[in-house]
Amino acid sequence: MDCELGKALSTRVGLNMLNKSSKLNQKLDQIRGGTYQPKDFIIADAKDGDMGGGAGAMGLDPNTGLAKPVSTYLSAMKEMLASNLVDIMLTSLSSAEVLNAENVYKGSDITPAVRLNDGTDIWGFRGASYRQHQVRPVRTARLDRASQFCDLGLYAVTFYNDVDRDVASLNAYAEFRDQTSDIGMRHFLEVFNPAFDIDTGNEEIGIFINDAIVRCLAGVGKPERPLFLKMQYNGARAMAELAAFDPGNLIVGILGGSAGTTRDTFELISQAERFGGRVALFGRKIYFAEDSVEIVRTMRRVIEGDLSPVEAVKSYHDHLHKKGLFPARPLEQDMNVTDPVLLPEAK
Repeated sequence: MDCELGKALSTRVGLNMLNKSSKLNQKLDQIRGGTYQPKDFIIADAKDGDMGGGAGAMGLDPNTGLAKPVSTYLSAMKEMLASNLVDIMLTSLSSAEVLNAENVYKGSDITPAVRLNDGTDIWGFRGASYRQHQVRPVRTARLDRASQFCDLGLYAVTFYNDVDRDVASLNAYAEFRDQTSDIGMRHFLEVFNPAFDIDTGNEEIGIFINDAIVRCLAGVGKPERPLFLKMQYNGARAMAELAAFDPGNLIVGILGGSAGTTRDTFELISQAERFGGRVALFGRKIYFAEDSVEIVRTMRRVIEGDLSPVEAVKSYHDHLHKKGLFPARPLEQDMNVTDPVLLPEAK
């Protein structure tokens, strides 16, 4: 047996034993078993922005206009881990190495995860124009390295209604599944909307994406299937259709997208849960919030019915005021829903 693979398999056994009773696994069991309660909703902090945005994903120093150091990003990860409010911490492999070396997961039941592919459609760093083109599959992180730090990874695909490009993406995904099966690495599947308009005839993009996902996974056996999906919220109709399709085997989750207003954040997670979503993986909506820990805490209150999205914005601003923090927008502006896909169901 290859030395690196042997090490990965040995590590895998230990990680599987460690994570068997993690809160993520417990929540997944509740969701799959049909006994879901709002407290079982899964939240992931997506701190893998360096895989697509480079140094700029750390945010810019307002005084110099230059990117903040990676230590800022790592500190935000540690703060969130200490809060125990999330179920998954998604990072790049390089960040996972640092967190592991500092033993930050010791005694934690938050599941570490690593982004395992970085196709060109997430290359959004300063000056880049890659997102104007169809994705080319790329995998920078080595599975044998990643498996030393976690047993869960993210794989992403984008469908364009282009036979050659979509076949290339599906073949790359199949190769990935073969390799992860060999070492027992679990994964969840991110499905992006194309970054530009594509031709879907008379059908809306959300329904096209739903069918593309189901078709993609129909030939995949349980040992290779993703634990859940991470995808763009394409409105109530598309979310409800996919969430109801096969809830025991296909758990639907949403990605956060741009930072938006605070109302956008709470509306998105509220609508996703209301129409069948069971996971939220937010990056910028958490990292660029005035208080990352408090915004996640308030998300939980929205999901569990303690606050409406409107009440949540007011509560969050009250917290900022008491803490002496300045909100990025005045309350009246922060109450606005600015994402068009959320407007039809906003209350």
